[in-house]
Amino acid sequence: MRFEIVKCHGSGNDFPLIDARDIALDEAEWAVVARALADRAGPVGGDGLLLLTAGDEVHAFGMVMRNSDGSEAETCLNGVRCVARAGFAALGIDQAQVRLKTSSAFAAHDPDLAPGVYTVRETAGPAGMDVTAWPMRIRTDRLIEGVVPALSDTIRFTAVAMPNPHLVAFVDTVDEAELVRIGTICEGAPDWLPNRANVSFVEVRGGDLFVRTFERGVGLTDSCGSAMAASTHAACLTGRIPTDRETVVFNRGGLVRAQADADGVVTICGNATFEWAGSVEVDLATRVAFGLVVTARYPDEVAAWEAAKRVAG
Repeated sequence: MRFEIVKCHGSGNDFPLIDARDIALDEAEWAVVARALADRAGPVGGDGLLLLTAGDEVHAFGMVMRNSDGSEAETCLNGVRCVARAGFAALGIDQAQVRLKTSSAFAAHDPDLAPGVYTVRETAGPAGMDVTAWPMRIRTDRLIEGVVPALSDTIRFTAVAMPNPHLVAFVDTVDEAELVRIGTICEGAPDWLPNRANVSFVEVRGGDLFVRTFERGVGLTDSCGSAMAASTHAACLTGRIPTDRETVVFNRGGLVRAQADADGVVTICGNATFEWAGSVEVDLATRVAFGLVVTARYPDEVAAWEAAKRVAG
């Protein structure tokens, strides 16, 4: 089956994106497509697969994000921006309520974050603090700077749902080996955390944040939008940064501007960069992608984002 795709990224979190509004595949088939297209050893590669889906009476359109292992995430805020851009273009609008798996997000085309960088503002939340809803079976229903003995005797985590589950730890310096160790435990879906969780180590740099994330269903990633939102909320909740003040959140892939309010609603302003467009074949039986044809490239957008990263960092 041949798919028209756009390769895009939000803050370095990269995806193939498909307009799936008129494509009839079931859940298992879409999982196959996600694994084939997100495979870094294949012709496309990515942190997952984004689908622009049909709207309803409340939402102009929807988004589905499948991780590179084929599983469906509750949300992906970097992905929301990319799907919103595609939805805006398809429908001739510049703002929309976007349906997610278990919630919705507001998205609007915003003034450029930097010259030539297509920018979308999105609002998500309120953040959920009840870990029994994940479920996370520990001795409390709310975890704020608490130890999880199954993960570490010393690292303190704050548990936030955005609405996908995040464990956020503030550290002096990110230890990637330790992050991978803890993320791998969570990825194994232990009895006390059957639906897994994203794990982030966060450095506070003045009034800004640097976030490094082991993403559920993906692994160590250069960027995770919901992790940046969860980290911003956790930083406000624990008094590390002020509530209702815009903060720059950095990651390996770039940056976004984020702001959390007292109710746990987080607004993120970041890029939705298109790199190229084309088509690719996916054999659903063999689960392999092949025959990539690139029909358009967007070098000016790619260069604009790289320039913005250099200035920021």
